[in-house]
Amino acid sequence: MRPATKFRFSLAALLVTHLLADQLLPPPLPGSSNPAHLAPHAQVILARDGTPLRAFPDRAHIWRHPVRVAEVSPRYVEAVLAYEDRFFRWHPGVNPFALLRAAGQWLWHGRIVSGGSTLTMQVARMLEPEAYASRTVAGKLRQMARAVQLELRLSKTEILELYLTHAPMGGVLEGVESASRAYLGKPSLSLSHADAALLAVLPQSPSRLRPDRFPERAREARDKVLDRLVPAWGEATVKEAKQEPVIAQTLREPLLAPLFAERVRKLYPKAQRVDTTLDAGTQASVEQLVAARLAVLPPRVSMAALVVDNATLEVRAYAGSADFSDFDRFSHVDMVQGRRSPGSALKPFLYGLALDEGLIHSESLLSDVPQSFAGYQPGNFQASFSGPVGVTEALQKSLNVPAVEVLDRLGPQRFVSLLRRGGLKLDLPRGAEPNLSVILGGVAVNLEGMVGAYTAFARGGVAGKPRYTAEAPVEEARLMSAGAAFIIRDVLESGGPVARQVEGGVGARRGIMWKTGTSFGFRDAWAVGVSDRYTVGVWVGRPDGTPNPGFFGANVAAPLLVDVFSAIDDSRPAKRTPPASVTQAKVCWPLGLRADAVPAALCHQERTAWLLNDAAPPTFPDRLRDGAARYTDYRDAASGQRVRAACAPGEMKAVEMARWPAALEPWLDGATRARALPPEWAVSCAKATAPEAGLKIVGISHGETIRRAGGGAAPVLRLEARGGQQELIWLVDGRQVGRTPAGKALQHAFPEAGRHTVTVMDDSGRYDRVEVSVR
Repeated sequence: MRPATKFRFSLAALLVTHLLADQLLPPPLPGSSNPAHLAPHAQVILARDGTPLRAFPDRAHIWRHPVRVAEVSPRYVEAVLAYEDRFFRWHPGVNPFALLRAAGQWLWHGRIVSGGSTLTMQVARMLEPEAYASRTVAGKLRQMARAVQLELRLSKTEILELYLTHAPMGGVLEGVESASRAYLGKPSLSLSHADAALLAVLPQSPSRLRPDRFPERAREARDKVLDRLVPAWGEATVKEAKQEPVIAQTLREPLLAPLFAERVRKLYPKAQRVDTTLDAGTQASVEQLVAARLAVLPPRVSMAALVVDNATLEVRAYAGSADFSDFDRFSHVDMVQGRRSPGSALKPFLYGLALDEGLIHSESLLSDVPQSFAGYQPGNFQASFSGPVGVTEALQKSLNVPAVEVLDRLGPQRFVSLLRRGGLKLDLPRGAEPNLSVILGGVAVNLEGMVGAYTAFARGGVAGKPRYTAEAPVEEARLMSAGAAFIIRDVLESGGPVARQVEGGVGARRGIMWKTGTSFGFRDAWAVGVSDRYTVGVWVGRPDGTPNPGFFGANVAAPLLVDVFSAIDDSRPAKRTPPASVTQAKVCWPLGLRADAVPAALCHQERTAWLLNDAAPPTFPDRLRDGAARYTDYRDAASGQRVRAACAPGEMKAVEMARWPAALEPWLDGATRARALPPEWAVSCAKATAPEAGLKIVGISHGETIRRAGGGAAPVLRLEARGGQQELIWLVDGRQVGRTPAGKALQHAFPEAGRHTVTVMDDSGRYDRVEVSVR
């Protein structure tokens, strides 16, 4: 067939296909610009500023980034329409004048000089490349018919958006946004005049004009487009644009927050584009901080970090593993979701809920001494004890025994129930009931849940579930009162172990509360921090649960937490006013009551405490000794010695006393002991017994000096006591060194020279102590 005949046939066929388009071809989805029904499925996950976090290719391994016209620079739209289809806004999908021009040039030159395809016809070919791969007249007619059909079904804007998304850009790239990000490192909304012209010409010959491989060819083609745009942009603008060199990045897969992107993809499996809440800059900073620690991490150790905006609960950064490319570190395991033991990280919630239950105030007297709770004998992380401590000190130092003491009063089942009601999911071993070990890590949580729960300290006691897209519903629940949240945050802001570490090293970070946690066997190291703006959580450990000796929250997780806050939050803390339910008052030890309600003689130590609802709960009842904390004792009027009515030698007087918990008496200093303990019994009352009588250290005497043997070997003493009941607890300088059955001895070495205090206690609260010197 002669060329002229072919062309006349094409025009006739166009009229027929225009009339019968719906019968000739299956229709696109009405009013939809989503081409998922026409092309293999691809997906892109975006940060909130449009930065691609990760692109999941379709079955043909194409990287595509769907965009809307408003998200692309107007310069690029102008360049595309000027270069590809000046009459796009007016033709019905096929431009007869362009076809006539192309046919005339073909007849005159004997070869194709310019194409007659409209932008709509190109979109039809992009959506169904196999169907329109044929360059025959029949193939061209089918392409024209599809173009007409698209014009009948879609608006011009929707057709243009299909082009912006599917235009071939070289290699595996499709669409202007993918090309702009990959080649130029910027969003398409920020394209310069030269950039717009470069990307506008790429679809004409994407392989031959790839700017990363053939920059000179790309520049020549770009300049031709710029010449056509002189009427629109002006000679000065075009001349300036031509001065820009063509510099393109080497193509690489976008890989920011890869595990987060995988998770979001599973949440939205059918979406071609998912706009998330992640902030690209914050995410990059967190990933860089994590990567910087890889060199000092042992093999197979991973890290995870999560940053949540307190105001919106939106996630700003999500690092699920230490290095996504390192399979030896279990890079595929997302430890933001992994459920692990939190160690001590639940303690702030315990004290906050105990405040709400009216059990404590911020300076309630607690006993950091060896104790047995129905057979459960917790110890502290440093294996030493502090004696009498307040709630503030117990929480700041993360002391274990006081926390178990408070949980024993609150009740493990109620504690777990209140946390679950507040939105924190806790997993117990199969078939197990909540017990006292819960507060020391006897449950499993994940980093996502912990960070969501910790937001309560910045949100008036209301915790929330982290959100990954702006459309996700806000899920929140009250975890504690606003007053309790304020008190706990103030306690942990003012000087916990991590805060002191920061002040001594990196610099003070006022306005941020901190808490660390370490699980049994050094398997998990945690650190969670809360500022006015963000809540940040960090986990370090082996995903397979193998122990990491020497890895604990304060020395591994906390430094990363400090660096994250330093990198993402430079705001100064706002001055917070206590809620109306929170007041300050003086309280007295050992009774724990307000100082203005206690006689001066019974106020052995005065402290300033935060009170919730103006309540000053008394000190917990003594677990080892019956009797009221406030009692009346009697003295001989002449000697001042202790007496009873039955054995008093003469006139006696009543003296009101305040009793410390029996377990704390060995830890009292001299001045407090003089006020707290009664004097010796009068001779006539010698058969009376003091609470501490009956247990006596034997074999060594108070003030004894022990010398090292030849060669400087540490002396070993035989520690033995008489009169104790059941099990004896031995302490040296406040540190527990062993337990023995009553009547059995303990061998203990004293490697350090100097004075040492040896204390023995039994389960009834009786004790004895001696001081020895090692030279």
